[in-house]
Amino acid sequence: MRVLLGFALMWLSLSLSAQQQLFNGKDLNGWQAYGTEKWYVEEGLLISESGPDEQYGYLCTTEFYDDFVLTLEFLQEANGNSGVFFRSTVDGTKVQGWQVEVAPPNKHTGGIYESYGRGWLIKPSARREAALMADAWNTMKIKAKGDRVTTWLNGKRMVRIKDEKIGTGEGGICLQIHDGGGIRVKWKNLELKPL
Repeated sequence: MRVLLGFALMWLSLSLSAQQQLFNGKDLNGWQAYGTEKWYVEEGLLISESGPDEQYGYLCTTEFYDDFVLTLEFLQEANGNSGVFFRSTVDGTKVQGWQVEVAPPNKHTGGIYESYGRGWLIKPSARREAALMADAWNTMKIKAKGDRVTTWLNGKRMVRIKDEKIGTGEGGICLQIHDGGGIRVKWKNLELKPL
């Protein structure tokens, strides 16, 4: 019994140690901003908001991630048109990769969009979009393994896709501010577990 308990504790320890905090709650260490939009830390939260140019902006991890489960929480304070990119790279403010949409109600939060490519790959059904809570913290989960991606919002599966091009993608995790101005989104508890 002691041996089994020892193995269980060792496995739990290894599982927890594999979990990475992408945002430390203090500064933007491990991230790089692209564009003139605003990214800053306030009271332990990561804040994104439109800047004076009202253009696209990205905040990307300096490390690349291949197969993973990413969980995070977001609160849309104004407009909220944003997104979470994965296996993505940025040149200036032009992003190459795939976005899990973060948007106001009924604008396909949890769907997957390919920027500067094929556009929408998959959108959640209207019934599933009801999982988004306006004016409240929402929890998003993204699982990317090989050519398969699944997204969840507040525990409800939003979409699942198998795509050869996604399977060959390489890059980091990026948060987006959409162009047009007037956007403000808060983020917290960004945790990634490599698979």
